[in-house]
Amino acid sequence: QVQLVESGGGLVQPGGSLRLSCAASGFTFSSYAMGWFRQAPGKEREFVAAISWSGGSTSYADSVKGRFTISRDNAKNTVYLQMNSLKPEETAVYYCNAGIDRWNLSKGSVRGSWGQGTQVTVSS
Repeated sequence: QVQLVESGGGLVQPGGSLRLSCAASGFTFSSYAMGWFRQAPGKEREFVAAISWSGGSTSYADSVKGRFTISRDNAKNTVYLQMNSLKPEETAVYYCNAGIDRWNLSKGSVRGSWGQGTQVTVSS
């Protein structure tokens, strides 16, 4: 079955950077688009970024454009999220998941069950 293991979260000061990783297994990773999502306390999970199966195309939520970069390594079955200029309101649990394409991911349509996510806390 689909397994997704997120890592790389932590405590960072406002304006700082983090790089998240998501190791995937249980499906043909290179055949699926991948996405990152986040859920802040008391809020619904929201789309952050997506990348096509080849890595050639990316999509971002307006709130993170220019600061976050999604990438993938199909040889390692891993997707990454480089986050720069982090803001306190971006404190959340960050999750990854697979989808048919970037558009479906941006609408929250995902293939697998949600993993445990990785906590990102932006605070001074």
